[in-house]
Amino acid sequence: MNRAEAEAVFSEAAFIRHLGMRLVDMGEGWLETELPLADHLRQQHGFVHAGVVATLADHTAGGAASTVVAPGAAVLTADYTIQLLRPAGGDLLRCRGEVVKSGRRLVVVQADVWAGEAHCARYLGTMSVVDRPTP
Repeated sequence: MNRAEAEAVFSEAAFIRHLGMRLVDMGEGWLETELPLADHLRQQHGFVHAGVVATLADHTAGGAASTVVAPGAAVLTADYTIQLLRPAGGDLLRCRGEVVKSGRRLVVVQADVWAGEAHCARYLGTMSVVDRPTP
């Protein structure tokens, strides 16, 4: 997947667009994103909602997996676990997803979420490689 294809995924995914997640940089086997934090992304104590942190990590890790699959293929999350290391706050979250191991049908990925200098979450997931759906 090249940069234009990756940016199309971000703009076409309505939920990701609604959250405000942005592609920052990418290369083979990795992808970086950021998410400016608005009030509607926070929970009752003012921290970023855990579901938002998980979505950022999942989408970023999936983007990293997409950089190593064959043309015409796509990835879907098959499984993940996330360790929420500390509450996320501030004005911006950053995330880097990386491929751990790439196979024909499964890609193992990890992602780390940061709020400033605070490491907020570690994600480990498995992506299933599928034929890219046609609209």
